[in-house]
Amino acid sequence: MGDRERVYESANMIGNDLAPGNSPALIAVDLQNGETDPEEPIGSDLSDLIERTNALVDVCHENNVPVIFTRVVYDHPNAIDGGLWPKQIPALAEWTRGMYPTKLDERVHVHDDDHVLEKPHASSFHGTELASMLTAMGVDTLVVTGCSTSGCIRATVSDASAHGFVPIVPETCVADRSEEQHDAHLWDIDAKFGDVVPTEDVKAYLEEV
Repeated sequence: MGDRERVYESANMIGNDLAPGNSPALIAVDLQNGETDPEEPIGSDLSDLIERTNALVDVCHENNVPVIFTRVVYDHPNAIDGGLWPKQIPALAEWTRGMYPTKLDERVHVHDDDHVLEKPHASSFHGTELASMLTAMGVDTLVVTGCSTSGCIRATVSDASAHGFVPIVPETCVADRSEEQHDAHLWDIDAKFGDVVPTEDVKAYLEEV
């Protein structure tokens, strides 16, 4: 057992899994050109992630499970409506409405009845209608996919837990620019905020509800 495992085990932060409910929704976080095009300043090649996420999205469409896609988009010059976040990540200043980085990657399987949610910050809940919408739909469990693990995924999972929605993360349906950051934050998410679950198990869960 490594140092990390010993620290978390001594704090009773290993093995405390949550119980998914009977009314899930899936959220695909920020699968937009600014993230998925490796030619963009903070983009990377997320082709495999998109393919794996699409497989879960297709299952949701087949089983009437709600699907939400998010994208970061700003309306004000220099993305001032993003608060201090664009100051930390200057490339976001170019993510204004209508610009290429804000558009969903054309490879994602978006249906007409899916909800495309626009967000100004890392969390899909902060400053958006997501919590009230999930509550109105009777959702109790949120399957979180997309990018990036260390930023928008972690923030969304944390806020899902805070709002009382069980966060489920399919382990191969989230990604980051850095494998080191991805692994560290995936570990932390599983210990502190939600459950990181084999993707095939999540697929079976979505097929059964």
